[in-house]
Amino acid sequence: MASDLEQLCFHVNEKISNIKRTLSLRNLGQEPASNTLLSKIGDEIVVVNELLNKFELEIQYLEQTNTSLKELCDSLEEDYKDVEHLQENIPAHLPQVKVTQSLASESNLDPAEPIKVEESAPTKKPPKEQRSIKEMLFITMDEFNGVPAYMKSRLTYCQINDVIKEINKAVVSKYKIVHQPKASLNSVNRNLYHRFINEETKDTKGHYFIVEADIKEFTTLKADKRFFMILNILRHCRRLSEVRGGGLTRYVIA
Repeated sequence: MASDLEQLCFHVNEKISNIKRTLSLRNLGQEPASNTLLSKIGDEIVVVNELLNKFELEIQYLEQTNTSLKELCDSLEEDYKDVEHLQENIPAHLPQVKVTQSLASESNLDPAEPIKVEESAPTKKPPKEQRSIKEMLFITMDEFNGVPAYMKSRLTYCQINDVIKEINKAVVSKYKIVHQPKASLNSVNRNLYHRFINEETKDTKGHYFIVEADIKEFTTLKADKRFFMILNILRHCRRLSEVRGGGLTRYVIA
């Protein structure tokens, strides 16, 4: 019986001690000095969080750059191997340059006799240059950092530039058809050509633009909430503008 009372008293004393500690912590939190310290710690946590976000974006950018450089290096190695192979396997039927004969004939020339220069054959006219198609420039890291946080949400720098790459693919595919002679188009591209022409307005004349149907036709992008958030960012960064009319939204490349 005495041991039970001792245990009960121990537990009561322990609870009283815990309550006192809790009350002391509450009083400590109400002190002005403590409030100032806690506020400062909170501000520093926010700054550290922002720095970590920037580091994460920078790492993603460097990883993307590293991947591109590796692909370029692999491509150069393949080209070098092809050149070596060509050099070692020159076809026998190609005409050989007779250097000695040429030098000998030159040495027998009379210095007083004028040298006859053979007229070169008229050069062929260079092929007609293809019309260049304006593409959207990728956004820079500084531009990305300047986009308001509410507009970016969880989007990353690489995700936005990936969408720009797809939009450029749609623009190039569309205007290759527009610039192609109409007589050379097949039935599918001819129908697309007529749609492209019908979608033009006086406000888009002389500009490159696409509509949502072009995104579906030439890319794997989905016109979902995320896509339109990225379009909003591209408008903010002045990469494109919108021209509305006739139930269509035309995304004009800036």
